[in-house]
Amino acid sequence: MLAAETVQVPLLEVEGLFKGLHKEDGTLEVLQDVFLEVGPGEIIGVVGPSGCGKSTLFNALAGLIPIDRGRIRLNGQEVPNIRGQVAYMQQKDLLLPWRTALDNAILGMEIQGLKKSRARKEAMEILKFFGLEGFQDRYPHELSGGMRQRVALMRTILCRKKILLLDEPFGALDAITRLMLQRWLLRVWMRFRPSILLITHDVDEALILTDRIYVMSLRPATIKRVVPVELERPRSATEKPLIDRKAELLRLLEEEIVETET
Repeated sequence: MLAAETVQVPLLEVEGLFKGLHKEDGTLEVLQDVFLEVGPGEIIGVVGPSGCGKSTLFNALAGLIPIDRGRIRLNGQEVPNIRGQVAYMQQKDLLLPWRTALDNAILGMEIQGLKKSRARKEAMEILKFFGLEGFQDRYPHELSGGMRQRVALMRTILCRKKILLLDEPFGALDAITRLMLQRWLLRVWMRFRPSILLITHDVDEALILTDRIYVMSLRPATIKRVVPVELERPRSATEKPLIDRKAELLRLLEEEIVETET
């Protein structure tokens, strides 16, 4: 007799999510019937036109704003949001200027109630892995943009959450620094294996980093297409399979731009 096949439940499921922003002159529909899935240890990309609602989606998942309709499931259980189960890193590093790199990195741990001395000890143990050894006592204005982003990501990782929301974490960096940090992010992922949802405007970045890419439409945004990237890591943007997928992604995004012009 054959054993029953084990069906793995996604870590995170979003089904039929609607969200509008309520204003004095009415409601602006932002998200319309959005769906996505994130499995344990997956890196999922989210791309779409500027202003389509990608950050609104993340804010809703993180519980910063309520959803209007739809379902969010965590490990198969329906929840209103994933607040408390997620660490959220935005494009701006949001480092506190009066705290050193080390004390910025442990901020999330302190908020969760860990004693500062214990948090500092844990952070010091992985400081070298994040390329920050020797810079722990520097203040944000003494760090380069890339190093500030590493501090911000270290702070995110130290929150010890299974899911990371990364909203354009490298968008403000120059091309070379961004490429270096993409490779470094993969090293961090390989060590800690969180599930990651990544918003990016960089199609190459999405293809190099992610397992699957959700393409969002213009507002009110829905999921226009899901593009799998079933290739071993590390990857190069010059690989033929990635070039083909890049052409598909650019075509899908260009369709949205053309729609706004007609």
